[in-house]
Amino acid sequence: MSPTRPRVTALASLAATVLVIALAATGCGDNGGDRAGGQDGGSGSGADSGNGNGGKNGSPVPKLSWKTCAAPTAAQGVGKAPGKAWQCAKLPVPLDHSKPDGAKIDLALIRSKATDSSHRIGSLVFNFGGPGASGVSALPSLADGYDTLHARYDLVSFDPRGVGESAGVRCQSDKELDAAYQVDGTPDDDAELQQTLAANKAFVDACAKNSGKVLPYVDTISAARDLDRIRAALGESRLHYFGISYGTELGGVYAHLFPKNVGRTVLDAVVDPTQDTVQGDLGQTKGFQLALDDYLKDCASAGATGGGGRCPTLDEITTLLKDLDSRPLPTSQGRKLTQDEATNGIAAALYSKDTWKYLTAALQEARVKGTGNTLLLLFDSMAGRAPDGRYNNLQAANRAISCADSEDRYGVEDVRRLLPEFKAASPVFGESAAWSLLSCTGWPVKGKWKTPEVGAEGAAPILVVGNAGDPATPVAGAANMAEKLGKGVGVRLTVKGEGHGTYGVDACATKTMDAAFLDGRLPADGTTCP
Repeated sequence: MSPTRPRVTALASLAATVLVIALAATGCGDNGGDRAGGQDGGSGSGADSGNGNGGKNGSPVPKLSWKTCAAPTAAQGVGKAPGKAWQCAKLPVPLDHSKPDGAKIDLALIRSKATDSSHRIGSLVFNFGGPGASGVSALPSLADGYDTLHARYDLVSFDPRGVGESAGVRCQSDKELDAAYQVDGTPDDDAELQQTLAANKAFVDACAKNSGKVLPYVDTISAARDLDRIRAALGESRLHYFGISYGTELGGVYAHLFPKNVGRTVLDAVVDPTQDTVQGDLGQTKGFQLALDDYLKDCASAGATGGGGRCPTLDEITTLLKDLDSRPLPTSQGRKLTQDEATNGIAAALYSKDTWKYLTAALQEARVKGTGNTLLLLFDSMAGRAPDGRYNNLQAANRAISCADSEDRYGVEDVRRLLPEFKAASPVFGESAAWSLLSCTGWPVKGKWKTPEVGAEGAAPILVVGNAGDPATPVAGAANMAEKLGKGVGVRLTVKGEGHGTYGVDACATKTMDAAFLDGRLPADGTTCP
């Protein structure tokens, strides 16, 4: 079973942070996150007026009791210990928002207070993507990059429902996941197909057994309602929000449900709200191939990057992956590097230009030494596997949220019909992406929508940022999000750069986003950086 490469994944800088931690821990280094998503249906379509008690039909929101944090837990993943500057709290929310007085789950929150309290604006809430990324783990790891915003905002993030310590979805054990990832996820014959289907069924069955009570309620609409209760619990009349990757979809759905509660908002690395699962996965496949082509051109023009050795060619990469299908590479961990793991490892390195050097090193190692240590580490960063062998719940939460949202369910014949189109989109990523369409096959919960509703008439203007070289959320998604948010609401900024996410990467984009948050000043719609 190949991992479900998250249709939307975490912010590039988060991916880079995890990679650096993992590579450093093992002695490797320079030498060595779209979603289908429509209408809320009878339980939530249309806009809510919102209020200080968490929106209409909501029960009163309790006050938060903040305490000094411990380090992130295993479920939340790799991150540095928050220390004394960070405080954590739990916010009880309804498991089922249509039953506000029914069963509750606790949302895990984290914050660091504004460093310039005399000029404090309020709380700025982050969602770093996924779906499935732990905000409690991510924010302390990335906070140094937000010092300008931290001066005047309390930085706040959270584990969305189904993620980390917020009723996190549990499926298979660490050993079961290691074994599952050795199953060929791009079957070439009937025997391999049966193994792939059996592995997928085992994962689905484990999710239903271990997390069946929460699976129907981890959808993005429920998470958006949670977000409004977080706003109310923070004492804010409007939500100041920074959404990245999948966080842009959550932000769009929030704006639709609570347009009057939208404060200063930026959506960076935007999920396309007009695409169903196939369209989104096909677009992302093209995006990763574009990023790979850009990497190869950049590497060739420099001769090599980061001391990683001779630059690879596309033919060498496709040959390596073909060989891995029948002959996995050995690693120092005792695990074998499979074709699926190598494909996803390559994808992991394309989220940020900062990690391209690791890709050069990884491919050089595989070609010259015949070992897969660095590619396996890159894969582990995608799968949420720590150096000690523990998995966080990124992949489980990603699939659970994706399948709770999307009503699309595909079978083997659908994949076979679509394979030529996916392979044409990318000789490296196409086949894996096509077979990942089976991720929600047999899922015990029906999805909510075909595409998410993000129309937000009456909301304050929202800055929507797209990067031309983004592999995971192609730049066209930003234009479509801005249009769907509505005239006068969506304000589009296009960045001519590489990587997934632009804040802290592109100086022009960062300055523009800072102005939006600190001064409420937005650029003209259609502005381009640089």
